[in-house]
Amino acid sequence: MKGNISLHAVILFCNMKEVFIKFFDNIGKKAISFFEYVGGIVILLFNTLMWILRLDIRINLTIQQAALLGVDSIFIVFVTTFFSGAVVSLQLAELAVRYGLAKFIGGGVAIAMCRELAPMLTAVVVAGRAGSAITAEISSMKVTEQLDALTVMAVSPVKYLVVPRLIACLIAFPILTLFADFAGVLGGGFVANMLAGVDITIYTDSIKNMLAMKDFWGGLYKSLFFAVEVVLVSCYQGMTTKGGAAGVGISTTGSVVISIIVVFISNYLLSSIIFSL
Repeated sequence: MKGNISLHAVILFCNMKEVFIKFFDNIGKKAISFFEYVGGIVILLFNTLMWILRLDIRINLTIQQAALLGVDSIFIVFVTTFFSGAVVSLQLAELAVRYGLAKFIGGGVAIAMCRELAPMLTAVVVAGRAGSAITAEISSMKVTEQLDALTVMAVSPVKYLVVPRLIACLIAFPILTLFADFAGVLGGGFVANMLAGVDITIYTDSIKNMLAMKDFWGGLYKSLFFAVEVVLVSCYQGMTTKGGAAGVGISTTGSVVISIIVVFISNYLLSSIIFSL
């Protein structure tokens, strides 16, 4: 009887040992993959900056990408942030009616939009629309060996594909954020006037009194960081695609998911730095 108990104990110990080994092995692999990914992004950023500092930029391709990634995204950014501002105003209007704080609605909406919602929602929308398009295009070139063909012809894929898109987004993101600021404040003003009966003059005066230039510029600074993050993740996902046509879909989905996660994390870090000074 004791022998059977000892045997079961040994078997249980061996099974537990195997489970723990697999568990920590998976953690190790995930950690290695994470640092490889971060290292790849950093190297891509370094190579891209080297081409930009050389001023070796394809102007026509950059303008084309600015139109594709920026101009074509204006409508969806405007609609998204208009209703986001409307929602913020809706919540503030309820409190204003209850406690008589109507004079704070405009400033509250403007601060929320300029500091957080406008740059962050712009980045998320562009990551979903334009970032996925970047990854799909580059990953298709990867699986059809067009990137290898560029290398054989002594054309750097980074110079040809990444640099124009990065510069285009560095131009487009702040402009889109300005549209988002305006759309959010406009949506908030519409709701405040319709639901809370707040006069438009009181709404605009509240914005003038409460919104500081630091809030406005802080959101624009954020948009530049978000532009770099979205472009680098999208391009890196495309340039490291494996597995043929199926890999294109996997890379494109991963590009959107990772970009949004990075945007949310960096938004917190940037807010804690910019608005705590």
